[in-house]
Amino acid sequence: MLSIHSFTFNPFQENTYLIHDENGVAALIDPGCHEPGEKAELTEFIERHQLDLVLLLNTHCHIDHVLGNAWAKRKWGIPLWIHEKEIPVLKSVEVYAPNYGFHGYEGATPDHFLQEGQVITLGEEEIKVLFVPGHSPGHVVFYHEPSKRCLGGDTLFKGSIGRSDLPGGNHAQLLSKIKSELFTLPEETVVFPGHGPETTIQFEKRNNPFVGEKVSY
Repeated sequence: MLSIHSFTFNPFQENTYLIHDENGVAALIDPGCHEPGEKAELTEFIERHQLDLVLLLNTHCHIDHVLGNAWAKRKWGIPLWIHEKEIPVLKSVEVYAPNYGFHGYEGATPDHFLQEGQVITLGEEEIKVLFVPGHSPGHVVFYHEPSKRCLGGDTLFKGSIGRSDLPGGNHAQLLSKIKSELFTLPEETVVFPGHGPETTIQFEKRNNPFVGEKVSY
């Protein structure tokens, strides 16, 4: 059984996720922790539950999702996985971070690159990598088929979608990929987004004003 825990960090109110199998083998997804108190909260949870953190995964590399990358890599000695098309997105954070008030930002170098359709083994669980660009050029989503749960980053939100007006974004591509990659998942699939509350594929297919059934073109 896969367990999913969420933490909301930084001024962007980004959702950081910690997932693990029943034996405590864990992965950290999109660590948005920047302040000491945020890092302490995450550390305390990992230590209290005696988790064995082995992977660091980024759905994409906008600033609010990568603030804790370097810290987590160093603290737990874990490799960072991103999609190769996110390299320029990740590198650009070092340039603009001070403009958002993150003067102590430390960049991190990826160790491995995620591939579309790749299956990641996390202890006794398997996570599939879905390629859903549009919000950013190399955005991926992590899908756990047995429990029908999806860690969607900034692709699909409850009643909304990720913005596509940032460098590397593509609105038409995002809409197309949501329909081909996410809306083809079972309707009962629960989506854990990068911001805001959880939602389901069924709800978004029926109600999302950008890609749902009620959209008129």
